[in-house]
Amino acid sequence: MSPPPDALPIVIVPVGVDDEALDACLAALDAYTPPATRVWLADDAQAGPRAHAIIERWIARTRLQAHYTRRQRSVGEVAHLDEVFAACGDADVVVLASDAMPLPGWLTRLSACLQADGAIASATPWSNAGETASFPRIGEINAPPVDTERLARAAAAMPGSSPELPTALTHAVLLRGSARQRAGGLDAASYGSWYAALIDLSLRLSGLGWRNVLCEAAFVARLGEGVPSDGDLDAIAVRWPAWHARVAHFLMDDPLRQARERLQHLLATVGPPDAQGDLFA
Repeated sequence: MSPPPDALPIVIVPVGVDDEALDACLAALDAYTPPATRVWLADDAQAGPRAHAIIERWIARTRLQAHYTRRQRSVGEVAHLDEVFAACGDADVVVLASDAMPLPGWLTRLSACLQADGAIASATPWSNAGETASFPRIGEINAPPVDTERLARAAAAMPGSSPELPTALTHAVLLRGSARQRAGGLDAASYGSWYAALIDLSLRLSGLGWRNVLCEAAFVARLGEGVPSDGDLDAIAVRWPAWHARVAHFLMDDPLRQARERLQHLLATVGPPDAQGDLFA
């Protein structure tokens, strides 16, 4: 049984410029997210006429509680997301990239991961293009999964140990509202990309004693990895001089190797789908 919609996080989709990717994202979001879940399509003056048509058509037919806002003039993705976060108050939120495609059960499993440990500030699902959370090969842009429902069933059978990640990642991330507020929001003055601002937020959360973890039971596919704006990585290196080395060691030491191997084994051996389906479990 799925939790009531109000018990689930608010899903925020920062609208991008790729119309086809947005269309695929919204289709997957509608198919694999519990009905009446709150969804906010937040547009920093990015969408063109075709994207507007896609959004209007989707909102008219979706089973989700969806809203669309558009700024008249762009303020930049970090400043815009910070405005959206502020409007959400202390609510837990998921930021889903507009070129990402969630798999069945993604939101309820992310939510369960966060609720299982009060020390978790951010929960990131697996992705084919998830850098440190990439599957089946770490640090690579793997091909998007073909049998998404089978992969979702395999992920659901993972033990859910919530291993630590160096930082949260941008394909999809669930942020605890109280932790986000305590950390002080996003730094739009220092970073031009959500990619870099999320790294900075994750490291501030970690410094306050919170955890940034992998949700082993959830998977969100994506066409490519997030990218920093010019100068963002230099700004990260100045503020967080140990970050580059920490990520490099994580990629070399690969502490998630056994988890990926277990998911690969489950993918090869998982049984047929439940007769009731597993869209929202």
